[in-house]
Amino acid sequence: MFIDRARIYVKAGDGGNGCVAFRREKFVPKGGPSGGDGGRGGNVTLRADVELNTLLPFRYRRLFKAGRGAHGEGSARSGRSGRDLAIAVPPGTVVLDEATGDRLADLVAAGQEVVVARGGRGGRGNARFATSTRRAPRIAEPGTPGEERWLRLELRLLADVGLVGLPNAGKSSLLARISAARPKVADYPFTTTEPVLGTVPMPGAPGIVVADIPGLIEGAHRGAGLGHEFLRHIERTRALVHVVDLSAADPEAAVATVERELELHAPELVTRPVVVAANKIDLPDARARQERFAAAMAARGRAVVPISAATGEGVDALLRAMLAQLQAAPARPGRPEEAHPAAQDTAGHAGADGRGAAYV
Repeated sequence: MFIDRARIYVKAGDGGNGCVAFRREKFVPKGGPSGGDGGRGGNVTLRADVELNTLLPFRYRRLFKAGRGAHGEGSARSGRSGRDLAIAVPPGTVVLDEATGDRLADLVAAGQEVVVARGGRGGRGNARFATSTRRAPRIAEPGTPGEERWLRLELRLLADVGLVGLPNAGKSSLLARISAARPKVADYPFTTTEPVLGTVPMPGAPGIVVADIPGLIEGAHRGAGLGHEFLRHIERTRALVHVVDLSAADPEAAVATVERELELHAPELVTRPVVVAANKIDLPDARARQERFAAAMAARGRAVVPISAATGEGVDALLRAMLAQLQAAPARPGRPEEAHPAAQDTAGHAGADGRGAAYV
């Protein structure tokens, strides 16, 4: 099951309390204060894991707590620091603070980490308060509580090319033709109810990751149909392939409808490199409209590649056009941003004191 949104509660560990103690040893008169410090609470960290591709695990578990620090003890023994908690999320996860709406991190690279809740500081024991004039302090500090917050997680797929178009334009059939993905294909609208990824092998070049986005209809940006649920997945793509049913009555209007919905969702989407795949060219009605449609698209600066996802006609030419657009496109949108001050990136799996981390 593909789940691309989740809501979780994270709680860092509380710091341990400082200890009030005095040395009581034979042959050590006036031993003085010996209360140790409390341990630091554990941090909660999110880490991008390439083995995950959905937020489904957070549908069944929403509460995450790191270990608390142990209290200080006599003989100047400091409490043990709490164990960090590292939570695995799929690459492409955007982390938002639910209370403020601030974006804390955008985890797009495998292994990238961000601390979303910092552990509390351990309290100082009475040995820390001894001075030349105050030799027997009977005070100690309590540990500070760890940070806690509700987070919203949103998964945005990491794909090179996004397939967009009206329902039943043939996007799923095209993805099945060019990759090993097997999306649902049927002769009724909205057969694709969730994004599907496929990797297209390219000779002499790395494979291209293609995302099949559920069909868009007019008003999708306002919630009509299914497209509004998945429009954000298109934001990370470097190029778009607009699949058009050339056998439809007005394919030019279909292109205008989808482009308008993309612009209303995110204006920068209309500036992405785009190839128009005029599908179903194997049908007589589509072949008759081919020249007129190509001329109309050329007037709008759109390159058209006639194809048939059913027979494979023109698919190789489309793949070459996709590769050319990607080579000329800028780097993938959504690179790691500077993290929010409350959630700075971390390096490695151990804290400053060498503690390990528990991963879930």
